[in-house]
Amino acid sequence: QVQLVESGGGLVQAGGSLRLSCAASGLIFSINDMGWYRQAPGKPRELVATITRSRYAYYADSVKGRFTISRDGAKNTVNLQMNSLKPEDTAVYYCNAQGAKNYWGQGTQVTVSS
Repeated sequence: QVQLVESGGGLVQAGGSLRLSCAASGLIFSINDMGWYRQAPGKPRELVATITRSRYAYYADSVKGRFTISRDGAKNTVNLQMNSLKPEDTAVYYCNAQGAKNYWGQGTQVTVSS
């Protein structure tokens, strides 16, 4: 099993920044890709960004140029730096790790006020 614990959510004004972190523990050797998803009220969960073991990053079009995903193998963490935040970025953000199974964190709320 893999356990994922997110931190760093909160309330910020439009144009501001937040940094999300996710710490993985357990069978971390089994993890391949890691990433962040988000779910706004009344909407399906959507991909925000993913990063492979070799640090190849993929971003949703809606966050390209504003968000940066990074991964620290030594600390078993994946981070999401979010800049130029918009009200439409408001959602619960979930950390994801793909290994033998698909693992999820408990989610952290990000609220961007206009």
